[in-house]
Amino acid sequence: MTFNPRIVIDTNVLYSALRSQLGVSYRLLSMVGQARFLPQVSAPLIAEYEDVLKRGQLALSHAQIDDVIDYLCAQSEHHRIFYLWRPLLKDPNDDFILEQAVKAQASIVTWNVADFKKAASLHVQVMSPRQLLEILEKSS
Repeated sequence: MTFNPRIVIDTNVLYSALRSQLGVSYRLLSMVGQARFLPQVSAPLIAEYEDVLKRGQLALSHAQIDDVIDYLCAQSEHHRIFYLWRPLLKDPNDDFILEQAVKAQASIVTWNVADFKKAASLHVQVMSPRQLLEILEKSS
């Protein structure tokens, strides 16, 4: 598997990272800014991060969540999405993540790999955070 260091981090990975410091998602989030990979974001993705993370299920204040999102944005490449291929995926709410990955020529990192099966038809690699960490460990 050839790894493209550009990644789109699905919201479920970010949520998992902020929920527990013991898991793979947290390890991955801790690597942001270390030049091992380059996160890719867009306005719709940032809006989803804010919406999901601020639902009150995390032990973080809104200001702390804003700080995490601001840091992630500062360490990411930003894209505007001008095209829509909807619906393509099993969950239509995931289509904008696929569109982000196509635009950025990036891989998708998600805990819901099965939901992105059709991403391969657009030549987008999809992997779990665990798979990404394994790749990063092998390349270091």
